[in-house]
Amino acid sequence: MTDYGQPLREQDVDADPLRQFATWFQQAGAAGERMPEAAALATASAVGVPSVRMVLVKDFDEHGFVFFSNYMSRKGDELAANPHGALLFHWDLLGRQVRIEGSVARTSAGESAAYVRSRPRGSQLSALASPQSQTIENRHVIEQRVAELDERYGGGELPLPASWGGFRVASERMEFWQQRHDRLHDRLRYRRGEDGDWLIERLAP
Repeated sequence: MTDYGQPLREQDVDADPLRQFATWFQQAGAAGERMPEAAALATASAVGVPSVRMVLVKDFDEHGFVFFSNYMSRKGDELAANPHGALLFHWDLLGRQVRIEGSVARTSAGESAAYVRSRPRGSQLSALASPQSQTIENRHVIEQRVAELDERYGGGELPLPASWGGFRVASERMEFWQQRHDRLHDRLRYRRGEDGDWLIERLAP
């Protein structure tokens, strides 16, 4: 295991977890992490059966962390029934993790549309063609749908997919994890106090 030895101390971190995340996110990119925006997203069904997958977090601010998906996918179904989720960023080159937990809501139609229009045409076609998470006969079915849509709309603007858009995970609790010597890793958790201010707590490794 790489010996990072980089301390994570209460006196050194930002009082606001979003600013602390932004600092670590920038450092992850500068260190050469190929996709620092990649995160594992955990959701659960209405009866608590969990599932997890990787997503790309496209934006973050004081309102939360945004990713996009088909609303009819498994994650979409689970978030409709149980609107809570957890994200995990893992930046191996720096020996760091960030865990984010909170309620989840859909982004506005305007936000979703703006992101869809920013994507490459091929990605827009795939989102229109794919009934995400549904059983299909074979790959050719999807490839044929993409070809048919491409032919139908030619080089014109594609329609917005009605069942595709953004989700925002509210950052109600965040944990920063720094790898250290001999498994004595540093863990600092931010959570809201009764007055609404962020509290910083150290957790045992």
